[in-house]
Amino acid sequence: MSIGIIQFGGSNCDLDVLHVLKDVLGVDAELVWYKEEDLKRFDGIVVPGGFSYGDYLRAGSIAARTPIMASIKALADEGKPVIGICNGFQILTESGLLEGALTTNIYPKFRCEPTFLRVETTDTPFTSKFSKGDVLSIPIAHMEGNFYADEFTLSMLEGNEQVAFRYVNRDGKATDEANPNGSLENIAGIVSAKKNVLGMMPHPERASEEALGSRDGLKIFESMVEYISSQ
Repeated sequence: MSIGIIQFGGSNCDLDVLHVLKDVLGVDAELVWYKEEDLKRFDGIVVPGGFSYGDYLRAGSIAARTPIMASIKALADEGKPVIGICNGFQILTESGLLEGALTTNIYPKFRCEPTFLRVETTDTPFTSKFSKGDVLSIPIAHMEGNFYADEFTLSMLEGNEQVAFRYVNRDGKATDEANPNGSLENIAGIVSAKKNVLGMMPHPERASEEALGSRDGLKIFESMVEYISSQ
C-alpha cells in the first residue's frame, strides 16, 4: 500500500500528513511534487492544506488547473480514495471532483480554532470507523471555508448522503453559533457521488495524536487505510 501526498507551491500541511501516515499509522506514504503526472503506483491520494499559489484568483483555482489533477481524477475514477483537506478541499471543488464551492468566511477573517464536527454518514472510505452521530474535535485554519452550493445541489448532497461532516456544538447540535464560517447547512465536509473522494475544511492531521489535544482525526486516515487494504 502506498499513499501519495501532493505538494504545490504554498502547501504547508504536507509534512503533517506524511507524519501521521508514516510515523503514527506505519503506512508507506510519499510526497509528490505537482509536476509529476504518473500516479499509478499509489493506492490513495491526499491533497493537503496550505495556500497553493498564494490563494491568488480564488483559493485552489490555480492548483486545480495543473496537469497532475488529471491523474488524480483518473485515480478517483478507478475508485481509489482521494481526500482534500482545507486548501485541498478548495482544489477538489475548483477541479470539479466535488460539488459546490468554498467562499470567504461570513466574518471575512482567517480563523484558526478548534471546532466540533458531527459524523453524518459512515458509508464512505473515510468514516467507516466512526458511528453516525459521533462528535469530533478537529481544528480549522482558513479564510475561505464557507461552503456554498445551489439549492438543487444541496438537495442532491443531502439525499445521496454525501454530507460527511457538519459543524456542531459540543452537544452535537448544528447551530449558527457552532458554524465558524457561514457554510450552508453547517457543512464541513462532503464526498463525491461514488463516496471515494472526500473534501473537508477542518484538519484531521492536526487532531491525530494526544499531544495535539485530540485524536479524533486519526480515524479518518485509519478508515482510508482500512478501505485500501480491503480492495
